[in-house]
Amino acid sequence: MQENKNLTVFGVILGASIIISFAIASYTFYSLRSADYITTTGSAKMAVTSDTVKWTSTISRIVKLSTVKDGYAKMDTDLKEVKAFFVANGFVEKDLEISPIFMNEIYENNNTGANKNYNLIQNIEIQSTDVNKVDALSKNIGELINKGIIFNSMMPEYYYSKLPEARVALLENAVTDAKARAEKLAEAGNKKIGDLKSASSGVVQVLSPGSAAISDYGTYDTSKIEKEIMVTVKASFLIK
Repeated sequence: MQENKNLTVFGVILGASIIISFAIASYTFYSLRSADYITTTGSAKMAVTSDTVKWTSTISRIVKLSTVKDGYAKMDTDLKEVKAFFVANGFVEKDLEISPIFMNEIYENNNTGANKNYNLIQNIEIQSTDVNKVDALSKNIGELINKGIIFNSMMPEYYYSKLPEARVALLENAVTDAKARAEKLAEAGNKKIGDLKSASSGVVQVLSPGSAAISDYGTYDTSKIEKEIMVTVKASFLIK
């Protein structure tokens, strides 16, 4: 008796599921037949290689109030060594943007009065179109470290300067992709796609190859030399 009851319940659920599925399919078919246009989203990607790089590094010294003057003198010596390092590796001093020296208090326990420690920091930034040379140099700073210089290298930031041109080139492909999707949807209602009614482009996504880390506000990944540019388009097509 219980088994028959379970079979009956199962049959009711299965029947209801079929009816709902049929209703959804019928509604989609009806919507396509009654609507005068279809709206879809298309996308397109392009692989590019960064053509500009920004590399920021710092030199620093820890001093006390009584040794600030000596610390500044050592910073000056360190900066001369860093400049020589860049020149020896194919750059010129005018390529370097050097900030003033900043002095920040180091907050530590028992760090009071004459025992207070301060950090002297100076930023060195280089921007270049020789991406590979900067990339290689950023990974080979052992020479400076071996000289006792407290040289802190940030990760280089890689950019693509022709992004506006790439975006325009990708828009056409994105619309083509949106149209292909619309055509598939129209087939469900035995319809065909007509002219483009309207289209709007989304934000540009600049990603590492293979990355899916997109954002509603756009993404610009600067961590890799090789990149993928992606654009999306929301397009509406007339139905005929």
